[in-house]
Amino acid sequence: LPLVSDGEEHTSPKTEAPETEQSQTKTRMEKIFGFKKEDLSSWESLVTLLNRPTDPACLGIFRCLFGLLMAIDVTQERGLSHLDYKYLDGAPVCRFPLFNFLQPLPLDWMYLVYLVLFLGSLGIMLGCFYRLSCLLFISTYWYIFFLDKTTWNNHSYLYGLIGFQLTLMDGNRYWSIDGLRRPSIRNAHVPLWNYTLLRTQIFIVYFIAGIKKLDADWVEGYSMSYLAHHWLFDPFKVILPVELVSLLVVHGGGLILDLTAGYLLFFDATRPYAFFFVSYFHCMNSQLFSIGMFSYTMLATSPLFCYPDWPRRFFDRFPSFLKAVLPLTSAEPQRSTSCVYQGDQTSSGERQQAPAAPKAPKLRLRHKLRAIFTILYIAEQFFMPYSHFITQGYNNWTNGLYGYSWDMMVHSRSHQHVKVTYKDGKTGEIGYLNPGVFTQSRRWKDHGDMLKQYATCLSHFLPRYNISEPEIYFDIWVSINERFQQRIFDPRVDIVKAEWSPFRPNPWLMPLLVDLSPWRTKFQEIEGSLDNQTEIVFIADFPGLHLENFVSEDLGNTSIHVLQGNLNVEIVEEKKNYTSSLWCECVQVPAGAYHKVYTVSDDPSCYMYVYVNTTEAALQENFTKLYELQERVRNGTETEPLPPELQPLVAADDDEGAEVNATDPIVKLFLKRQRRMKEVKKRREAGVLERLERFAVKKYYTIRRGFLMTAIAMRNLAVGLPPLEQLTREVEFANMKGPQAEAAPDERLKDEVGHGEL
Repeated sequence: LPLVSDGEEHTSPKTEAPETEQSQTKTRMEKIFGFKKEDLSSWESLVTLLNRPTDPACLGIFRCLFGLLMAIDVTQERGLSHLDYKYLDGAPVCRFPLFNFLQPLPLDWMYLVYLVLFLGSLGIMLGCFYRLSCLLFISTYWYIFFLDKTTWNNHSYLYGLIGFQLTLMDGNRYWSIDGLRRPSIRNAHVPLWNYTLLRTQIFIVYFIAGIKKLDADWVEGYSMSYLAHHWLFDPFKVILPVELVSLLVVHGGGLILDLTAGYLLFFDATRPYAFFFVSYFHCMNSQLFSIGMFSYTMLATSPLFCYPDWPRRFFDRFPSFLKAVLPLTSAEPQRSTSCVYQGDQTSSGERQQAPAAPKAPKLRLRHKLRAIFTILYIAEQFFMPYSHFITQGYNNWTNGLYGYSWDMMVHSRSHQHVKVTYKDGKTGEIGYLNPGVFTQSRRWKDHGDMLKQYATCLSHFLPRYNISEPEIYFDIWVSINERFQQRIFDPRVDIVKAEWSPFRPNPWLMPLLVDLSPWRTKFQEIEGSLDNQTEIVFIADFPGLHLENFVSEDLGNTSIHVLQGNLNVEIVEEKKNYTSSLWCECVQVPAGAYHKVYTVSDDPSCYMYVYVNTTEAALQENFTKLYELQERVRNGTETEPLPPELQPLVAADDDEGAEVNATDPIVKLFLKRQRRMKEVKKRREAGVLERLERFAVKKYYTIRRGFLMTAIAMRNLAVGLPPLEQLTREVEFANMKGPQAEAAPDERLKDEVGHGEL
């Protein structure tokens, strides 16, 4: 396994002479991989190899960087800054823990948990009471992680794994407060298995992610096709059409990088190129996705593949007056009881004698246990991404809970239709619930285990609203990787009473219609033939089921076109039925009314909704006329006097900072839209310093709120709650935002007028 090089070729000046002599006798394998074939010839040799003394410098720098990033992550992705919104203390909320007995503590105590997590991260960064800090970090981190499956992702899982590994490692041997407190461990060797574990973990992240990207959807360019439209890929679009940018750069480049990055980082000859590509890759990801500290954490792991003494050589180039605060650069690492030294003797007197032949190192039980742990941990990490045949209850259209399989970005989903129906078990009364009621998460729509938890939770809350023994039915339509929209769960099954086990397949999961995947090529042809105002949705349904749908009054021209199979379309209010079975035969459906689409063929049916948002089209037409009129007024070609309701068009040019004051709703919306477009344009054209200032101010107030709310919670725990008026003032002070705070999400401008603006 090419992950155990300890960098013997780069040592401190005090050991150059013997190492030079030793390097002349190194075999080719030892020069490339860092170990000899004999090191794997027996169990004792392997234990000796894994416990070989190694420079602690690189591990110490990584420990410091990881602790810093995790301290920042506490206020960001872990959610300290919005903890009160996340847990909604005392409110009726459905939660999704890994184990149902896990529940969040009262809000003030959750702030204490996060404070302990932050202090643990800070202790790791500083190397202060290192082992205790690691224990504080991983205990609170995994508690928060297991508390909410809806926030799981691969990089959050990775943070927990690295924290666990650091707990067992000697990460405080270099550039740490513990080293200042305890000279016996300062700058002491660390065993090679410390580096082996971390390097292998990062290798697995890259390589298994590459293996998962060999999925046909990724190779054919359907997983992340929308990314090619991002401005980061504009340089590639100069020489390639957007379709090839998606296929070759986004999907092909991502596949090749993940498959090869782990190998390229290891070898000296390829490491500089690997550094460039993985750094470019992670910097792009930091702009493409909201993934917190993940990109920066992966950047921090890249130097782990360098020779372990690189920090000494790096910091040795700094001016001498800075070396008092920088890590050690010249001192030779001291011996450590954690390592196995070649030729160790039983006494100091024997070590001074020149033996005829080097004696075998003395292996202790702890050395053997650490070697066993290293091997078992690596094997477990290679096994986990493919362990879904055990936890079959968590499998849906994709295997397992998203978070430990390294199948990052392989699957994209869109939800077209979600209907939650309840039935009173005693009266038989049927009603409907808003999708997502009593929860802030959306991920329950795609996972059977979460759907079961959600239904059980709803069955506990609904009796408060005079609904006895409720039955809950879900009709959820999902498209995965640009396929047809289709049902993911059987809408005829009462999920409250439905059976679910983590070790058995989900019986009410509907199969993914993979046989219809070739239709995606036809989708592109059909969409390319439409005008800009016409929209389309592709639907596939199972025999014996039907879709009940309501057409909004905004959609004044909606029709259903058959692609495959036989349909029976029922217009509910008109009590009329239309049968359609021919290719692209269409049925017009009225706006503002319900209709049902029955699949009456023996095989799954395929059809498409074609519709025009007539309200939006009319609005866009009015906007165009108002813009043309405004331009004529500006250049003086408009000869007719403007009526009173259009006068604000002129006033808006005279005073851009004035409030929109128009009586006509269309004019008011037009002027409001123009103002927001100018604001967005100004922000996009801002210089680097202005962007950095805006970013820094935003982060400052985010972090500020987290710590102020934590201080309030600690005060509450220590001395009790203050009067309500005082608590209100304190929370208002914590909620204060900067003068350049971004607008609320509902005020942000879309590139095009959307339903939110209507």
